[in-house]
Amino acid sequence: MSRIVAGTAGGQRIQVPPTGVRPTSDRVREALFSLLAARGVLEDAVVLDLYAGSGALGLEALSRGALGATLVERDPRACGFIQTNVRTTGLTGALVRRASVPTFLKRPTDTVDLVFVDPPYAGTEDEVDTVLGLLVPWLSADALVVLERDSRTRTPVWPEGLEAEAPRVYGETTLHLGGPAPA
Repeated sequence: MSRIVAGTAGGQRIQVPPTGVRPTSDRVREALFSLLAARGVLEDAVVLDLYAGSGALGLEALSRGALGATLVERDPRACGFIQTNVRTTGLTGALVRRASVPTFLKRPTDTVDLVFVDPPYAGTEDEVDTVLGLLVPWLSADALVVLERDSRTRTPVWPEGLEAEAPRVYGETTLHLGGPAPA
């Protein structure tokens, strides 16, 4: 079991699929959301949670003041867990989409302020690079992209139009942050 760390649904437990999902640890989520709160990017943000798994990141953002979150997950069983977690937490503004992430991103619909990219660690680095490239038209002018990877994987290739910050390492997890490059 995992939980929502803070906000309106803070402390509520959420269900995690028993296989195929590697939830972001509470420790990493706390550090990440402290950083996001300090930057003021959560309040009224439009969030995209890619490879949503249990929905923990998108739901945490909603709990802490995000306006809406689209949670994208291709596994139908995981989508069921996300739907249950949305109902259990009572958080509004969540939209669950069952699709592969690259396919979903090929048709931008709106701009977003915050993107979580948390693919399976076993996924290919090339897919991660492709996803970062597909994100560019989705991003608002001051959007933030948060990519979670195993610390042993290579640094992602950020596409033209996105500028990376220094990575943040939490044991076996590395958070890569970036956003639109200044014009």
